[in-house]
Amino acid sequence: MSVAGARASVDSIPPQAFESILAMTGLDDPGPPIRILIADERSSIAQSTPLWITGFANGSRSAIVVFPERASSYPDDELREVVLHEVTHVLIWRAAAGNPIPRWFNEGLAMAAGRDWTMQDRRRLVAAMVSGSPVSLAQIERAFSLGEAPAGRAYALSERIIRETLLRPGKDAPAEILRRVAIGAEFPDAFREVTGKSLDSAMTEFWRRQTVWNRWVPILSSSLTLWTAITLLALAAIRRRRVRDAAIRKQWEQEESASSDDVPADLVN
Repeated sequence: MSVAGARASVDSIPPQAFESILAMTGLDDPGPPIRILIADERSSIAQSTPLWITGFANGSRSAIVVFPERASSYPDDELREVVLHEVTHVLIWRAAAGNPIPRWFNEGLAMAAGRDWTMQDRRRLVAAMVSGSPVSLAQIERAFSLGEAPAGRAYALSERIIRETLLRPGKDAPAEILRRVAIGAEFPDAFREVTGKSLDSAMTEFWRRQTVWNRWVPILSSSLTLWTAITLLALAAIRRRRVRDAAIRKQWEQEESASSDDVPADLVN
């Protein structure tokens, strides 16, 4: 997508697309305008940013940078979602008055606010859980800086944690946590005050809910798995047909050989 096309795409985002973000962050007034820099891949800022990163935000400067040519990368599959995601980061920064917020909360909330939960998210969640061992919040935090694949799993886990631990009780929970952080509460204390649970107990409950059914059904029911199964069945059928055809040909050859043995020599010559 060209820079001009990206600018047109950004301009076409309707104001109501930001309503859910404002609700989740608890901001009645979004504050001053947020500057959006659309970076061409030839720009120095693009060349100094890892290719899998589709955009980033700077809350203190009320600015975001997006790379439209990378908009097909996870976790944001379209430029519109990239913009919504990064704008959410700026609004989270404002809602918390610039005070520290864990990255898993920041990224998870930005993903939940900007789009719906998708099958790709489910597959990445399954990949993150395939070992069967619970992953701590500290491990998720570290994964964001370990490259594309670990970060992708961290994004999926963070969003799922947000959806299950904060959005189920009520959409105002993230906003209330941010409000308490804004007035000086440490994040773990704000989380406990709003949810009635410590971060550790909330994570224990989260992992307890992730049953084998929840882990494997999404991937077993995906279109990719379905087509893989169909392909394997087709290959097996082809192999069985080839084996059967070879057996038939061998039988014909044996019958022809036996028939030739019964023909008088003078007729053969």
